[in-house]
Amino acid sequence: MDQVDRRDPDWEGVRLHVVSGKGGTGKTTVAAALAMALAADGGRTLLIEVEGRQGIAEMFGIAALPYEERRIATVSRSRLGLDGRAPAGELYALAIDTEQALLEYLDMFYKLGRAGKALQKVGFVDFATTIAPGVRDVLLTGKACEAARRKGPDGRRAYDAIVMDAPPTGRITRFLNVNSEVAGLARFGPIHGQAQAVMRVLRSPETAVHLVTLLEEMPVQETVDGVAELTESQLPLGGVLVNMVRPPVLDAAAVGAVHGDHREEVALALGEAGLGGRSKSATTVRAAVEPLLDPLLDQAREHAERVQLEREQRSVLQQLKRPTYELPLLGGGVDLGGLYRLAGELKRQGAA
Repeated sequence: MDQVDRRDPDWEGVRLHVVSGKGGTGKTTVAAALAMALAADGGRTLLIEVEGRQGIAEMFGIAALPYEERRIATVSRSRLGLDGRAPAGELYALAIDTEQALLEYLDMFYKLGRAGKALQKVGFVDFATTIAPGVRDVLLTGKACEAARRKGPDGRRAYDAIVMDAPPTGRITRFLNVNSEVAGLARFGPIHGQAQAVMRVLRSPETAVHLVTLLEEMPVQETVDGVAELTESQLPLGGVLVNMVRPPVLDAAAVGAVHGDHREEVALALGEAGLGGRSKSATTVRAAVEPLLDPLLDQAREHAERVQLEREQRSVLQQLKRPTYELPLLGGGVDLGGLYRLAGELKRQGAA
């Protein structure tokens, strides 16, 4: 077995993985890959979506998910490109429907039964979650926490890990800090008790909030701000997952030299590579490669600038002193095969 495949996971003991990130960073993709990686050693993992976009169904190429936990994939180490023998794990998914969750909650704590469905018909559910958005967050986070605590008839946990595809970084702290959201709504009773139970799970060592970013200024700054807000709210920080990382085409020496006057050197190299045709005339060869020079030099400068920017952003992320994982940019978008590849990368790097 390759040494890199034997790395111990960084989040031993964590059961609830909350994944957030600025819009456009590939948050849902990374959450799905992390869930697959966590299931690869034979466990049962539940991937939860809370924003109602059906992003999980689209990513896995399946029909829209109902409000029920449903198995969507079987994951093995070999499928992730890893060595080692372990039974295949199971990946389940749940798209939480706020309306159904509230009706379930009302029936659980207030025994409304059919009355709850009557409230649904008259629009009470939309009314309740609109005037008290904290209630909506209690329901969404509460469902994830319930799944994390749930046990089967044999006393074992129903799931080995839960991965929540959570709202973006800009509102993740408020979303998770439901206790403060409902403090003015209910100081006692079932709603207050539910909020307190959720916060006990979210602030426990069994939870980690991971932030997805890109090596770009705005996503990195939002990650820095998110780390500060989560720390201030005493929510448990996880790792930083850097998505869509492009490999450098030029080495350090080439990047350092790209802004110099290398027109003649590039022209000579292109001619020696045969791009000037079969002519042995230096004038003819130069005329043939001349149209290529400016586009190539411009691309080299743009690449060098991007590499320098990414180095600066990596330096900013390193100052957070959080475990950091890098996932490659996959050309042509992310299909199911790409998800397996990303899951394998997370496994190799110790994120799962």
